[in-house]
Amino acid sequence: MLPDASQRNSFIFKYILSSTAATVAEVVTYPLDLTKTRLQVQGERSAVASTSSGPPAPRHGMFRIAVGIARDEGVLRLWQGVTPAIYRHFVYTGVRMAAYEHLRENVFHRNEDGTFAFWKSIVCGAVAGFTGQFLASPADLVKIQMQMEGHRRLQGLPPRVHNMWHAFRTVIDHNGVRGLWKGWMPNCQRAALVNMADLATYDKLKHWLLAHTALKDDVFTHSISSAGAGFAAAIVSTPADVVKTRIMNQPYDKSGRGTLYHGSIDCLMQTVRAEGFLALYKGFVPIYIRMAPWSLTFWVSYEKIRYLTVKHENEVLKLKMGGRADVHPGEG
Repeated sequence: MLPDASQRNSFIFKYILSSTAATVAEVVTYPLDLTKTRLQVQGERSAVASTSSGPPAPRHGMFRIAVGIARDEGVLRLWQGVTPAIYRHFVYTGVRMAAYEHLRENVFHRNEDGTFAFWKSIVCGAVAGFTGQFLASPADLVKIQMQMEGHRRLQGLPPRVHNMWHAFRTVIDHNGVRGLWKGWMPNCQRAALVNMADLATYDKLKHWLLAHTALKDDVFTHSISSAGAGFAAAIVSTPADVVKTRIMNQPYDKSGRGTLYHGSIDCLMQTVRAEGFLALYKGFVPIYIRMAPWSLTFWVSYEKIRYLTVKHENEVLKLKMGGRADVHPGEG
């Protein structure tokens, strides 16, 4: 039995709807995320350590890294770490979407004409993203460490983790439960930027298209809106994503302190000094190439599932009213 109107507006329904759509999007686009992570740590050793000898390792682009993973580690390794990534989105996306809509409808409120001020969208997106990512940060830490295991094996280094649960246990054994939140600040900063751009841009662009063009509330409109949202999110979030990845991937001493960076600012400054400003945009292409289909898959799935619940309710109402009710898809 599908949910009625009151259930559809509940936090739980929006949480389940968002998590389901995010799971589909994550599985489809995950190899691009793995490629992006490998690309972002290229050049890190030469940037932060002076003890290495011999010529620097060659740099590769996104395509060569992806092909190299498939050739040297196996095609299925392109999905290494997907399990904690899915768990992360059950927390992260479920919270951020439900929190965003709650803030929009019940805290900041729409204007009398049904529109929502852009500055309010930015604030709601940043708060929702920061909150969701803080709760999901342990899964993100484990995901990044698992993504780098194949690369470590090729370098002849011993594996740090064998599976997701071993990764969780290892972190807790070495650094306690608080160790699961290593790198949480740059992680949450990135999530705030991503959602500030993604949710606000999607919301604003979709409603602008519906109000000022002949486009209808359909897959084509959702596709245009999601493409714009993904591009905006990639622009503002890539530097924070590079910092987040490097901090989470660095080794830690017994006291829980990072051995390469002292914090987000230190990581950012070391990266810029050693590799130049554009190093902060390492992985931009795979980030956007991933964000575009991820955003498209997520938003189309999200809107379609919500539309189907509204359609079902209207069909039931139409039968009760003798065929006089119309179907109105839910507004995003």
